[in-house]
Amino acid sequence: MTDTDDALASPLSIVGFVVAVTGIVVLFLNQRLFCHHPVGIAVQVAGVLLMIWARLTFGRRSFYAAANPTAGDLVTWGPYRWWRHPIYAAILYFTGAAVACHPDLLAAGGAGLVTAGLALRIAMEERLLRRAYPGYAGYAARTKRVIPYLL
Repeated sequence: MTDTDDALASPLSIVGFVVAVTGIVVLFLNQRLFCHHPVGIAVQVAGVLLMIWARLTFGRRSFYAAANPTAGDLVTWGPYRWWRHPIYAAILYFTGAAVACHPDLLAAGGAGLVTAGLALRIAMEERLLRRAYPGYAGYAARTKRVIPYLL
């Protein structure tokens, strides 16, 4: 990674954050964010529980718009044992359920924004994490990003 990559990774992670939040706002304002079907509700509740578990595991280390690594050790326990990005995974599961419950172009577009924004954010965050934590490459080799054992 070059110094230019380092300089761009943080601002691009903010762009990803803004795009993802825009997608969530689109879903919410168009009443396509929350499911009314029991299976969709269950997936969304599971997503919220995963996010809470990940937040509690990670602690208060990072509540910033940029995906800059924070002080402390690389977190590889709790949900981070199975997901490299459990908070982002939880958001993707939640919005995926929203599209399944509201199968139309508007819902797909909103979820597409969320997915694109989080994909950019994950890519930029991983660039920064690889530089900050020497053990990140090994962790990444054994842990999937958003779907344990698959993706």
